[in-house]
Amino acid sequence: MERECMEFDVVIVGAGPAGLSAACRIKQQAAMSGQSISVCVVDKGSEVGAHILSGAVFEPRALNELFPDWQERGAPLHTPVVRDDIYFLRDAQRARKVPDLLVPKTMHNQGNFIISLGNLCRWLSAQAESLGVEIYPGFAAQSALIDEDGIVRGIVTGDLGVDRDGHPKAGYYTPGMELRARYTLFAEGCRGHVGKQLIQRYNLASDADAQHYGLGIKEIWDIDPARHQPGLVVHTAGWPLDDDNPGGSFLYHLENNQVVVGLIIDLSYSNPYLSPFDEFQRYKHHPVISQYLQGGKRVAYGARAICKGGLNALPRMVFPGGALIGCDLGTLNFAKIKGSHTAMKSGMLAADAIVEALASGREGGDVLDNYVEGFKASWLYDELFRSRNFGAALHKFGAIAGGAFNFIDQNLFGGRLPFTLRDNRPDHACLKPAATASRIDYPKPDGTLSFDKLSSVFLSSTNHEEDQPVHLQLADPAIPTGRNLALYDEPAQRYCPAGVYEIVENAEGDKRLQINAQNCVHCKTCDIKDPAQNITWVAPEGIGGPNYPNM
Repeated sequence: MERECMEFDVVIVGAGPAGLSAACRIKQQAAMSGQSISVCVVDKGSEVGAHILSGAVFEPRALNELFPDWQERGAPLHTPVVRDDIYFLRDAQRARKVPDLLVPKTMHNQGNFIISLGNLCRWLSAQAESLGVEIYPGFAAQSALIDEDGIVRGIVTGDLGVDRDGHPKAGYYTPGMELRARYTLFAEGCRGHVGKQLIQRYNLASDADAQHYGLGIKEIWDIDPARHQPGLVVHTAGWPLDDDNPGGSFLYHLENNQVVVGLIIDLSYSNPYLSPFDEFQRYKHHPVISQYLQGGKRVAYGARAICKGGLNALPRMVFPGGALIGCDLGTLNFAKIKGSHTAMKSGMLAADAIVEALASGREGGDVLDNYVEGFKASWLYDELFRSRNFGAALHKFGAIAGGAFNFIDQNLFGGRLPFTLRDNRPDHACLKPAATASRIDYPKPDGTLSFDKLSSVFLSSTNHEEDQPVHLQLADPAIPTGRNLALYDEPAQRYCPAGVYEIVENAEGDKRLQINAQNCVHCKTCDIKDPAQNITWVAPEGIGGPNYPNM
C-alpha cells in the first residue's frame, strides 16, 4: 500500500506532559547550540488535552527547569496547596484523621499546586508551537515503523474511513501516513499500545519486575462556595477497600468553587465481583467526602489507568531508533501519587540525549545510551530509587502495616533502606475464583452523590465513529463466555468503568460478550486486568474517545 510520507528529525507520539516537555526541550537546546532540528508531535485526541486525566497535585520541579519564567508566561498553576488532610476510613461512617507526624514525607504537598493537567498540556503545546514544534492532534499512531534491521524509523498513523469489517468506505477512506524520523519518542501514557508492542518486540521488560497498575476514576464538581477551601488536599485510605482489594482516594479544592474527587483502585484486587466504578460511587457518601459535595453539581467524569510499579518495574528505556518516556515507560512516583513532574523530566532527559546525539554527527537509528546515562545521573532516578519499596510494601503488608513500613522507610531512612522489596505477581493473576469470593451488593445510585455508568460516560463526551473496526480485540472470542465466565463470572462487565463489556443472554439461555466500544474512555483497564490476557486495546480512529475539557 502506498502511503504518504513526511520526514522529521524527531517524531513524538503523545501530547501529554512527557511528549510536550521533550518537544520543547529539543527546540530550546537546539536553539542554544545553533542546530536546526525538526520535531513533530502526534496525539490521538481530538485536541491537545482531550485524553489527559490526572488528579492532579502538581510538583513544579521539572517545569521550573523547562520554563523558569512559567509564571510570566501564564502557566495555569493558580491554586497552591495550603493544607493536607489524610484520613483512614474505618467504615461507611467512621474515620480517623492521621496526624501529620505519622504521614510519610512524600505525602506532604507544601510548594505544590492543584491543577488541571489537561490545561497545563494545552499551555505546554502553545509553548511548543511558539518554539517551532509541529503538533497534529487527531492522528493515532497504530504501529512503529521498523525496518528490516529492526530499527525504529518512525510511526504509521491509523487509516481513516475503514468499516467495521476492515474494508475501505467509498469516498471516506484515507490510508494512514508514515511519519519518518531519525529518533522516535513514545509518550502515550500508561499502557501505551505501541509502547506495549515495542516492549514485547525488543524484550525490554526481561530484567524488570512485573509492572503494577491502578485505575483512577475522577469527577469534577461545582460545590457550594461555603464548603469550598481553595488549596485543601484530602487523601484517604481504608473503606470502601481493604487489604485484598487495596486503593485510596483524593479530593482536591481547585479555584472557582470546584473540587476534583477520585478513587484509585489497585488493579491487584482479588475479588472478581468488585466494581471500581461502584466503589467510587459509594465512597462519595462517606461523611468525610460528602460534607464537601452536598448541594453541589457533578460536571465532568473520566477514568484512566496509572503505572505504579516504579523503579523496580521500569523496562529498558531505549531500543534502536527510539525510546520510551513518561508513563509509557512507567516513571510515576507512587509514594507521592504524582507522575507529571517525573514524566516531564524523563522527556527532557531524552530530549537532551537526542540533541547531543545529533550534534555529535550521529544519523539516528542507533541506541540512545546517553539517555540511560542521563537518567541514572538525574534527580528523577534518585526520586524513584527512594520510593522503590512503597507500593510493594502496601501489597505485601496491607494498608496499616504497609503504611507503617513506609513511614519508617521514608521519614527515618529517606527511602534508603538497604534492601528492595519485590512484587512479581502481575495484577491480572490476582483474581480469586468467583466460587470462593463474596458477592458485593452495591447500593443503587441516588442521582445526587452517586450515579450510573451511562450518565457518567455522557459527561466524558466520549464518541467514536460507529462503523469502524472494534478497537478492543479478543485473541480468542470464546474465552469471555467460556473460561472467564466459568472461573470469574467474567470480571470485564464490572472492572470497566464505562460499561463497554456486557454478558448478554438470549431466550435459549446462550450467553455472549457484547462489546460497546462506543463507550470506551481509553482507560486501558481491560488490557491490564483481563485474567486471560485475552483483550488487546488498540487505538481507534483519530479523534475517537473522550473529550475532557479540563481533567
